[in-house]
Amino acid sequence: MTTHKNEGKMLKKPWPTKAAMEQVYTMKLWGENNTSFYSGEGSHDTHIITPYLDAVTAFLTSFKKPLVICDLGCGDFNIGKNLVSYSKKYIAVDIVEPLIAYNKIQFKADNLDFKCLDLATDNLPQGDCAILRQVLQHLSNTEVQNIVNKLSSYKYLIITEHVPNGNFIPNEDIISGQGTRLKKQSGLDLLVSPFNFKIKSKKRLSHIELENNKGVILTMLYEVL
Repeated sequence: MTTHKNEGKMLKKPWPTKAAMEQVYTMKLWGENNTSFYSGEGSHDTHIITPYLDAVTAFLTSFKKPLVICDLGCGDFNIGKNLVSYSKKYIAVDIVEPLIAYNKIQFKADNLDFKCLDLATDNLPQGDCAILRQVLQHLSNTEVQNIVNKLSSYKYLIITEHVPNGNFIPNEDIISGQGTRLKKQSGLDLLVSPFNFKIKSKKRLSHIELENNKGVILTMLYEVL
């Protein structure tokens, strides 16, 4: 496992992402339920999350020694809460400070830690496996690249993206916010230009087709070089 020399804050550049994500939760742009924070149907619809959790759990439990997991963009933690028990340590990160403060109250375990960080500008926590579930799809290519530059410190990556059905031109740029590249009939693929992320191997963990041709929720497992 490769580690960062200095975990914590780096020099920041004023990306708009923090304000945009805070607005998502304040204005309930991804919907609402009976909780203070709601990360949308993608984190609550059983048709989407059940096969995802089954696949990720199978991977995590395949190790004799549990992994240190970094959940980068943990949201309301409706999914992450199901994976904590399969980790040696579970570090859940999000950019929205009130959300992290809320999660710290709602979810407690001896091996669970919450951190408020900007993935694009802050040093990422040390770990064996990073999970980014429908996070990068909301970010500009510049911010994605800043994050990708740091992902080689993990041995495994579990990355979930909402992409169009069938073939599409990947990595069309967007402005960071609640939207995704679907409006441009595009989706993220870290292995091709402009990111060209280098890996040792890849495996599809889950492929969930949404109704009414609304795209695919694709989860890939990458073993990093």
